[in-house]
Amino acid sequence: MCNCGNKRSQYSNQTMTLSKSVVSDEITKQMWPDVKFEYTGLTTLTIIGSVTRKKYRFHHPNDVQVIDYRDASGMMGVGVLKKVKS
Repeated sequence: MCNCGNKRSQYSNQTMTLSKSVVSDEITKQMWPDVKFEYTGLTTLTIIGSVTRKKYRFHHPNDVQVIDYRDASGMMGVGVLKKVKS
């Protein structure tokens, strides 16, 4: 098998780097704004976002929390949470 002058090993040893400004811009960019939800239950509630895996804690009835827009659709299925219109 031809090694073609070690070009394969040279290619596999190359690394690619991204500048920090490109990476940080991609991380902080949001497609939509976050959403507020109000808790209508009687005790406390801790719920984990289905996408971000972030924990959201509602401490008392009528407690309002800002929910990441990526987790908002999953929160709509929780009976004791209602979306707050801004």
